[in-house]
Amino acid sequence: MKTHKNMKPMLRVSRLPLTAAIYMALSTAALAGPDDQATEEKKATLDTVTVTAQKRTENLQEVPISIQVLGTQKLTEMNVSDFDDYAKLLPSLSYTQGEGGGSDPYIRGVVSGGDGNHSGPSPSVGIYLDEQPVTGVGGSIEPHIYDIERVEALAGPQGTLYGASSQSGTIKIITNKPDASAFAAGYAFEVNSVSNGGDGHVLEGFLNLPLSEVAALRVVGWDKKEAGWIDNVYNERTFPYSGITDDNADLVEKDYNDSHTTGARAALKIDLGENWSIMPSIMTQKETTNGSFAFDPVVGDLKISRYYPESLEDKFTQVALTVTGKIGNFDLVYAFSTLDRDGKAESDYSDYGFWYDIALGYGYYAINNDFDYINPSQTTLSDGHQTKRSHEIRISSPQDERFRFIGGYFQIDQFRDIQERYLIDDWYDGYEVTGWEDTIWLTKQERRDSEKAVFGEFSFDFTDKLTATAGFRYFENDNSLRGFFGFSRAFSSQNSRPPSQRYGEAGCAFVWGSTNPADWPKFNGAPCEFIVDPDGSLGKTTKENGTLGKVNVTYKLDDSKLIYGTWSEGYRPGGVNRRATLPPYQADYLTNWEFGWKTSWMDNRLTFNGALFRQEWKDFQFTILGQNGLTEIKNANQARIDGLEMDVNFAATYNLQISAGVAFYDAKLTENYCGFTDEDGNPVTDCADPEAPTGTRLPVTADFKGNLNARYTFDWNGYEPFIQGSVVYEGRRTSDLRILEREILGDMPSYTMFDLSAGIRKDSWTLNLYVKNLFDERAEFNRFTMCAVTVCGNAFPGDNVFPAPPEYANGQIYTVAAQPRTIGLRFSQEF
Repeated sequence: MKTHKNMKPMLRVSRLPLTAAIYMALSTAALAGPDDQATEEKKATLDTVTVTAQKRTENLQEVPISIQVLGTQKLTEMNVSDFDDYAKLLPSLSYTQGEGGGSDPYIRGVVSGGDGNHSGPSPSVGIYLDEQPVTGVGGSIEPHIYDIERVEALAGPQGTLYGASSQSGTIKIITNKPDASAFAAGYAFEVNSVSNGGDGHVLEGFLNLPLSEVAALRVVGWDKKEAGWIDNVYNERTFPYSGITDDNADLVEKDYNDSHTTGARAALKIDLGENWSIMPSIMTQKETTNGSFAFDPVVGDLKISRYYPESLEDKFTQVALTVTGKIGNFDLVYAFSTLDRDGKAESDYSDYGFWYDIALGYGYYAINNDFDYINPSQTTLSDGHQTKRSHEIRISSPQDERFRFIGGYFQIDQFRDIQERYLIDDWYDGYEVTGWEDTIWLTKQERRDSEKAVFGEFSFDFTDKLTATAGFRYFENDNSLRGFFGFSRAFSSQNSRPPSQRYGEAGCAFVWGSTNPADWPKFNGAPCEFIVDPDGSLGKTTKENGTLGKVNVTYKLDDSKLIYGTWSEGYRPGGVNRRATLPPYQADYLTNWEFGWKTSWMDNRLTFNGALFRQEWKDFQFTILGQNGLTEIKNANQARIDGLEMDVNFAATYNLQISAGVAFYDAKLTENYCGFTDEDGNPVTDCADPEAPTGTRLPVTADFKGNLNARYTFDWNGYEPFIQGSVVYEGRRTSDLRILEREILGDMPSYTMFDLSAGIRKDSWTLNLYVKNLFDERAEFNRFTMCAVTVCGNAFPGDNVFPAPPEYANGQIYTVAAQPRTIGLRFSQEF
């Protein structure tokens, strides 16, 4: 993609609406009328926000970390119910969204693209539910947001306290805890409607029940139906090799991407004497999604043509135990959790057969038992199970001491059972994977990831204004993969490959020395286990260890203002590539240099915080779809991210509250990405034709993101009416790191979205009418193809065996965009 000389002026112009809105909002303080001045006696001030970013309960304004926090009140006011709702309110957070609706978060531009696959790398952002990590390869859980105390977004490496996958930052979802001091209960009911889409609803409720002076139970439940807005419209496609025409008449449906989420959460807190407490908890949630959240611009706006059923069922249960207490003056915390997650999905993969038929005459292989040609379209069926077990024990010294520390031990073990089938209806029996009807490709694997670590941070107050902190984390990681993947031996003998490079049933024949499937030991129903380590043992494994560091110096200018400087490190663990010819991928590391400030002004009516930073990303992991659609992970290259983050909170008057946040990023490669590594797994950067040269911008994250929120309340005859407005702007983002793929997919344009709400409150109840995405902005969050970008994107039309249809001369590229304008009415009450 060429950069025009006037690009920067255009970017500046595109930010004008948000900049103007911020100035206009702030200026309203000077225009406060008599009613505002009368209520000024009620003392306009900002609430104190507490966080646990450093695993202690502290005032946000005293923590030398770039943190964005959404508290209970803000989450309620902004009608936040899921990840998409709060992600847009956090300038440091960007994300991609898949066709099934799941999201992959990124912080501070640390993203190379291609994440989310079950055989892919660990995420770069850690996700925590209270004390327990819920980060997961292939997507973290996304709990419904209700009865939540706050959401904390910690920007920058959090390696010392949070370890693996908190490489670029951490998101913490903190639930409201049981309270033995008083009974409390509440409920909410919401109905909503999506523009040109369907209708939805939300039912929520909580109960806080004191059982005695030292015990309380808190129970929360929810039922949420999200309306669809993507139409599956009638279409036909003709496969060029056989001339067979397929249509989707049986699946035509309006608003077919709906979803239904139900869940519950319960926690019991028991005080064991004055200094000890124990809190077991359980949370379970089931989400069922139909259809696709992507649309095909060739078919039409918010329209798609799918030829096979698509659905997703995601169900998880988390059981946790937290014990807190004191040993002398030292605080002790033990946190345990176990997460069990099951996922089932069916997907339309017919684009693969269609475009490989155009490119290579793939339809030649699509025959039935009578040797007649059949429709070569594929569908996929996925059925997987995950378990995650974690333990953490830590001890911390009194916070009011001049020298203080926190330290502990952490361990996590993750297991994933993976099953994926790629099917062709009525396919020739002789081509099927043995024992699996109509299956052209089978993945049947077990993946294990574990981490053990010791960590600590030590702080010393040199004076009452100057504090220094040093931290470390020593870790040991294991990653292993075993099982089966590939074609049947009859369909793909792979005779052109060296025996050690064969997979599928050809790999079985090589490993077990027989061409007879009856001689192969079975693996969880698959024909055999053949993934082999270089030493000849079954299964592939990799181990690594290392140490992360952190140094921070904080200086208090006065009681309400501080500045700080930080050097910190974060990492993602390495792992196994399932293709035998590829070496394991190595851990990648992020090093951060940061100068920040936390300031409070005007007697705590105004806070202004910010951070200026540089991050060096070394040997970062990059995921691509390689030969036969196999995920390949390589340590791609080096990158640098320079950035500036700022946020303002202003109690302009007692009635008017304003908040704004901005983030500027310059994220780019500092060496060529050639697309391959040397024999030791190190990225090669000296090549004649790099896939992405030095200076290439990293994908997904814009160079600017910002938001502005303003809420005005007033008294009227004993009622409290309110009106609220919010605007979010995000700049243009690239869709891929590689130049060719980026040019095929195109960039995701900038967008500006407005939300409005108005309502009335009296005593314990609130009635709220809201509009999300007021002007129905088509904000894009992802662009993708259903097979290799260069094939489904028709990158080399002159090399195709058959011509592509004229309407798809530029390939078949899908877009995932924000939910269209949504109007909702919500009633809530608390007792």
